[in-house]
Amino acid sequence: HAATLKTYIVHVEPCVETQDLESWYDSFIPESNPSTESGSRIIYRYRHIFSGFAARLTPEEVKVMEGKKGFISAAEERVLQLHTTHTPSFLGLGRNLGFWNESSYGEGVVIGLLDTGINADHPSFSDEGVPPPPKKWKGRCELGGGVCNRKLIGARAFGVGSGLTNTPADEQGHGTHTSSTAAGNFVPGANFLGSANGTSIGIAPRAHIAMYRVCFTDGCQESDIAAGLDAAIDDGVDILSISLGGNSAVYDVDPIAIGSFRAVEKGIFVSCSAGNSGPTTQSLSNEAPWILTVGASTTDRKLVATAVLGSGVELVGESGFQTDSTADLPLINPSTSGGFSFCGPDDLGPTSNVEGKIVICQVGGNIQSVDKGEYVRQAGGKGMILVNSEIAAYTLFDYAHVIPATHVSYEDSLKIEGYLNSTSNPTARIVFEGTKMGDKFAPFLAFFSSRGPGKQSPGILKPDIIGPGVNILAGWHESVRKDTNTTPFYNIISGTSMSCPHLAGVVALLKSAHPDWSPAAIKSAIMTTADQLNLGGDPILDERHLPPPPFSVGSGHVNPSKASDPGLVYDLSTEDYVPYLCGLNYTADAIQKIVQRRVSCANAISEAELNYPSFTVAVGSAPATYSRTVTNVGEGKASYTVEIGAPDGVSVVVTPETLDFMEIGQKLNYSVTFSSSGGSSGGAGYSQGFISWNSGKYSVRSPIVAAI
Repeated sequence: HAATLKTYIVHVEPCVETQDLESWYDSFIPESNPSTESGSRIIYRYRHIFSGFAARLTPEEVKVMEGKKGFISAAEERVLQLHTTHTPSFLGLGRNLGFWNESSYGEGVVIGLLDTGINADHPSFSDEGVPPPPKKWKGRCELGGGVCNRKLIGARAFGVGSGLTNTPADEQGHGTHTSSTAAGNFVPGANFLGSANGTSIGIAPRAHIAMYRVCFTDGCQESDIAAGLDAAIDDGVDILSISLGGNSAVYDVDPIAIGSFRAVEKGIFVSCSAGNSGPTTQSLSNEAPWILTVGASTTDRKLVATAVLGSGVELVGESGFQTDSTADLPLINPSTSGGFSFCGPDDLGPTSNVEGKIVICQVGGNIQSVDKGEYVRQAGGKGMILVNSEIAAYTLFDYAHVIPATHVSYEDSLKIEGYLNSTSNPTARIVFEGTKMGDKFAPFLAFFSSRGPGKQSPGILKPDIIGPGVNILAGWHESVRKDTNTTPFYNIISGTSMSCPHLAGVVALLKSAHPDWSPAAIKSAIMTTADQLNLGGDPILDERHLPPPPFSVGSGHVNPSKASDPGLVYDLSTEDYVPYLCGLNYTADAIQKIVQRRVSCANAISEAELNYPSFTVAVGSAPATYSRTVTNVGEGKASYTVEIGAPDGVSVVVTPETLDFMEIGQKLNYSVTFSSSGGSSGGAGYSQGFISWNSGKYSVRSPIVAAI
């Protein structure tokens, strides 16, 4: 019987006031098996995110439960996955200067992270200069030994669903990395294997951290995630940073979507990773409009390792392992079937002839890049040139290689291929050049960053924003080289898991500077002030160094200082999402699971009618008009004039063309009419443009994606 038990997340009607929550939930557990007590079958009782529980049940028991009064739904839980420094200065944040100073470095704000736990001993979590937590804080520390402090104010673990060790201590590194990225304290002398030297700092170094461990070696169980969300809301966090996700699911069965809605309802901002399944379209996680969905971009720091071919051609790559440059050595491609080898153990056997040579290996093949280098080393190779596939293009990683190695782009792989075909005695050397700043293409979109449109709501432009997520240096739980003499521990890793806490840190700064702003107002401020240009002054590009397609970069790249003073915001309350959900044809029962009350769908609206800071519209034969409301948060008296960048093939008319505000807090409406102009999107199906409200001081930009 135990073998057939599975964990289900069960939604039920709220209990009546005369009945206690525990006995109400227990009443749904079948009594057919006297050897199992209801208390042992229920693993979590949810109190804040929704009315319901997680329980170990058989499919037959669920069938019986469906007939009970008050039952709404039950679904077998899924296992979600993790979406797995220099960035404060890259984002324009300087010590004792500007927005960092104005926002008090995020002081007084609590960031809750749902992750793999935390290494509390890391100096990033020192409480030097950090004030006590706010009086509203109710969380607790389950690490023992008094290791929590004014910086790390809470640490809890929810591993019942996983059936694993219930400790908030980090055994994977991911949670330590995301926590120190969001709000790590100032730590001088941080480096990665001797490179990327500098002061390690989180985006909001005076904010408080609360860790909710919901991920273990086998992933992140939905029942554990729901329990972590439930606790974080009750504890009193101000921001949730969630760097995990799974395949797209309808909102009413997605614990992250439901829990985030309840959090936003209580004024808690939710930042989530978009996922690492790019560049495939419709590959997003965490796409609900009340969530900030964050994609990943590069920064301008490179740990440079240049491959110099025997022809003299120099290919600038990257490597986290900066060592002595190699001599000129024979260069070999061990592939026997065309293309480049993945350099697995079977590819580098005794007949591979790699001994004493620099070996060319292609990324991928379900083999970690550092492992490829280890296999090359074991086979006697003296170095490795790691080449990208076409899909990865220019996205390069600073891996902690075990032999002299460099990682080069797909374009450079073609140059290597041409060189190999031009000579019978190819050679190369690898020259290590250390840390270099100022890449003019930065930021550009990472190839792995998941793309929209969202499957659940394709009429909302997602992701919302991109932020630093490639080669991010932050705290780690152990030495990358397993060297216990090297402390403190740091690692460079990449993923939308890394961009998500960057945005959570930015939100902490904004909340500290503007404590009265709603989650929607903060999201609007981030989106409408986003950067459109890279360091070279040209439009931000994708991983191919081409204009990014729709549903890839959202509103652009985050600019924290501009977001603090956006001029106008598009505000929303959680009430506004009800007609939106009705417009998506959710049933009353499904909406109740999200909003926790019965609703009427008398006033359904389309996705394009939601007061969102972006526009996603379908342009057909008849014109379509949508309205927006903006709130003045800038200068008391101000006049804004509209600027229109119409998408190809689309006519855009905005009424009125000028918005005149008389005071802060004033709201004004405008409408936008979209119609076909008879042009073409170039066969792509979508074209892109923008609307911007400009005053002498502000530019409030909303992107447009039009399906034509």
